[in-house]
Amino acid sequence: MDANFWHQRWSRGEIGFHESETNPFLLAHFDKLKLATGARIFLPLCGKTLDIAWLLGRGYRIVGAELSALAIDALFKGLGLQPSIVTNGALTHYSANNIDIFVGDIFSLSRDQLGAIDAIYDRAALIALPEDLRKRYVAHLMQISAHAPQLLICLEYDQSLMDGPPFSVGDDEVKRHYGAQYELALLERVELPGKFKGKATAWEHIWLLQNRCTEPTTVGTY
Repeated sequence: MDANFWHQRWSRGEIGFHESETNPFLLAHFDKLKLATGARIFLPLCGKTLDIAWLLGRGYRIVGAELSALAIDALFKGLGLQPSIVTNGALTHYSANNIDIFVGDIFSLSRDQLGAIDAIYDRAALIALPEDLRKRYVAHLMQISAHAPQLLICLEYDQSLMDGPPFSVGDDEVKRHYGAQYELALLERVELPGKFKGKATAWEHIWLLQNRCTEPTTVGTY
């Protein structure tokens, strides 16, 4: 899987991962991050998620990263915002009031570009990546975010029954990636109705990750 895979998915409208309403687990559990109004939330691989509108509506500031410019054009159109668009290194930076989105390869996003964030909301980023990229993604995410706390939503199913994405990421893998740096709390485990994509029984797992580290969380100014 490479960047062209995702560009083709967006150009053909094959975006079954895009939800038509605010994610219910965000609604149920986001307050557990205990963030002040005005906190800055990072959404990796954000697409055009409606979760951003909900977070903005509650007074949070948003920063996202997304490969597809089509997705981000649709995001800002849906928000009714006209972004400023500038080149920032290897990325394209879309910005408007209380929202910054970096379009391009997330591995090109630096800590200085991202700026200070207070938390991460990962609904479908980790599970969008194949196994050989997930370890790299986690290390990069922790480095650029200064180990910010996060709400993480994963999907688990028998990977032998179907190919991803989304890929199966079980509890053991979450602990392997994040256990050394975070206190992990499994908030909810929900079995999806029926067979996922008609092939496999699947569960969504919702995790709260709280930083074990003493490193300051302020990494820039926005």
